Amino acid sequence: MPREFSRIDRIGDQMQRELAQLIQREVKDPRVGLVSVNAVKVSRDLGYADVYVSLLSTEELTEDSAEVQDSLKVLAKASGFLRGQVGRAMKLRVVPQLRFHFDTLQGYSRKMDSLIRKAVGDKPAVDRDEDDRQDDPEQNA
Repeated sequence: MPREFSRIDRIGDQMQRELAQLIQREVKDPRVGLVSVNAVKVSRDLGYADVYVSLLSTEELTEDSAEVQDSLKVLAKASGFLRGQVGRAMKLRVVPQLRFHFDTLQGYSRKMDSLIRKAVGDKPAVDRDEDDRQDDPEQNA
């Protein structure tokens, strides 16, 4: 019976959990705001790990925002420390180089949601009154 997830996928998932904890607890730089580690994609040879992060903020952030650029620079400088901590926690013989990227998926999903709401409006997809009448045999008779 084949495994559901490859070793690379399992390493990426565990690395995501470890990095989220380490960034929250160990990185003390105030330029790094509330960072969420959304995904970690590890190369097949364990040479690199692309870490996708997003920042929690009140305003809409893009990849070019100053706040995002500062956070990515701080995380890139701390990548050696984070790599060592992840290697010890996961007991890996080969620990990938960490490359941090801003995850634009949240902004994209908000944009798509607003476009859908603009096109459809706030009315529900199914009218509850019609749905209830179809289920009630006494009203259909």
